[in-house]
Amino acid sequence: MSAQQFRLPDLGEGLTEAEIVSWLVAVGDVITLNQAIAEVETEKAVIELPSPFAGTVTALLAEAGSTVEVGSPLIAIETESGDVEEKVATLVGYGPSAAPASRRHRRGRAGAGSVTAPPSPPIAVPEALAEAVATPPPVRPLAKPPVRYMARVKGIDLTQVRGSGPDGLITREDVEQHAGGLAPPPPSGERTSNERETRVPIKGVRKHTAAAMVRSAFTAPHVTEFVTVDVTPTMELVEHLRVHQVFEGARLTPLAVITKALLLALGDNPSLNSSWDEEHQEIVTKHYVNLGIAVATERGLIVPNIKDAHAMTLRQLAAALGTLTATARDGTTTPADLSGGTITITNIGVFGVDGGTPILNPGEAAILCVGAVRRQPWEYRGEIALRQVMTLSLSFDHRLVDGAEGSRFLAAVAGMLADPTAMLALS
Repeated sequence: MSAQQFRLPDLGEGLTEAEIVSWLVAVGDVITLNQAIAEVETEKAVIELPSPFAGTVTALLAEAGSTVEVGSPLIAIETESGDVEEKVATLVGYGPSAAPASRRHRRGRAGAGSVTAPPSPPIAVPEALAEAVATPPPVRPLAKPPVRYMARVKGIDLTQVRGSGPDGLITREDVEQHAGGLAPPPPSGERTSNERETRVPIKGVRKHTAAAMVRSAFTAPHVTEFVTVDVTPTMELVEHLRVHQVFEGARLTPLAVITKALLLALGDNPSLNSSWDEEHQEIVTKHYVNLGIAVATERGLIVPNIKDAHAMTLRQLAAALGTLTATARDGTTTPADLSGGTITITNIGVFGVDGGTPILNPGEAAILCVGAVRRQPWEYRGEIALRQVMTLSLSFDHRLVDGAEGSRFLAAVAGMLADPTAMLALS
């Protein structure tokens, strides 16, 4: 037998730490290679962490709710002697290397024999931590990561909640119903200094968002412009297309049409889809569009992006928006979905807000803010009529985008929403 420690791996995108949301295994469990052992929350997403070893869990070296740095030990696993190989991280877990460490040889000069590398000494595990649990582990309640997070914030033990979903899955509504009108105690990591305030540690998505926004606000010189436009024709077009057979299975929304207008407007205004490379002192213009969509979730604001949105039809954009939003709110957005964005849309209209001055997503040149659609008096064909009106606001990095180009881009988007048939000429 050989004792192994699994340390928190580098999860990519420069992430340096993660919070242990919950353990999926217990001391004494026999686990397999790539079995999910823990849910961890990075600065970008909640993900399941696979095990690089098969064997018996002898110790959990980090508590649920704690934040650990990359390289810190998470779990101790006892493996069968001779079965431990160097593991290579893949997109879905770990696999053995082409030349396992236990069989690797170092070759000398021509004609020399091979020498087997000595095995690494086993990692010592404190006896108190390695003691196996005699009783079987409790059955883990079924719930998605955001629901577990919600329960932890409310101080609710999910084992006491009855799930109403398929196979007893616990939903947000189940947690809310269980909470009732009771005032739960502060969850782990929070502290109440008196009855009038509660203190919550800054970590996870909130910590990442705060750092990114401060970095963006004090690095890129922001300029914000506004335009108010009659979008009645766009709203009528959306209602007409929703029942069209082409959009069967994909819910068409005004945001999808706005997205298409933005993508078409970039054709004549490429600086809006560029970035500033400080290290090499270069402006990098992207010939592809990974369109970021700001989504408010229970864990905070995240900005997943639609890869290669420039190549999509309106129907494909509508379907991609639906998938992106559902995935973000379910807490299953991957780090890959959150990286590589080139320009962003934030829709504050869903909250009934007309306009704002959004901060750029770090590394991007522009962000388009979509306000609420309101029926109000508007000049139409020489008369005053009730029309559906929207305010768009565009923030851009003045190092990359001149005021004239920013204005042309915003006017182009507004023009296509005022007359969506203009999109046909550019499609």
